[in-house]
Amino acid sequence: TPLTSIKGFADTLLNAGDRLGKEQQKKFLSIIKNQVDRLTRLVENLLTVTKLESKKDKSIYKAVNIKELINITVQNIQSKAQDRKITVNILKNLPPIYADSDKMEQIMTNLIDNAIKYSYPNTEIIISANFAKDNPDFIEINVSNQGIGIPEEYLTSIFTKFSRIDNPLTRQVEGTGLGLYITKSLVDGMGGKISAKSNNNVTIFTVTMPVATPEK
Repeated sequence: TPLTSIKGFADTLLNAGDRLGKEQQKKFLSIIKNQVDRLTRLVENLLTVTKLESKKDKSIYKAVNIKELINITVQNIQSKAQDRKITVNILKNLPPIYADSDKMEQIMTNLIDNAIKYSYPNTEIIISANFAKDNPDFIEINVSNQGIGIPEEYLTSIFTKFSRIDNPLTRQVEGTGLGLYITKSLVDGMGGKISAKSNNNVTIFTVTMPVATPEK
């Protein structure tokens, strides 16, 4: 757990810090910081789950420009992409969606972050948005990556709490198993839908959200 690492390396620095070189001290402090960041994400996820399940979560709906929101999200997360290429394809003159902008940013951050974490090096992550094929009153947002893929039997269970697929790639990536549960809860709460499909090592998450209309 994060606390075990934090305590262990802090104890080492306190008890033997004067006998460690500067590079070793810097390495231990870096590990402590990374584990604090990990613990922060875990606590934030647990607080979000508690808020969602208590039904006290308040949404502020408005017309959200999906192109602007995706571009901001990609800009914020680009540093994590490392050797992955992120491509954004948004239909020109796509109307805004009707949603809470903060929650939509959290949804896109979770999906793009997952696409980066579970993709192979030197591959492309594609984010696209278009009208839903079966209903022009909805916008369809797709996030695809090239990685180990998701077995068909897991495609629905990945949205449940603490669900993680056990394979060599996921074991290398730290996670709480709450990200997709939170993402689905946020999407459902705003009247949207989320689904996943995976084939030939290409995984696509699709979020469908209502178009913002004058009536809304």
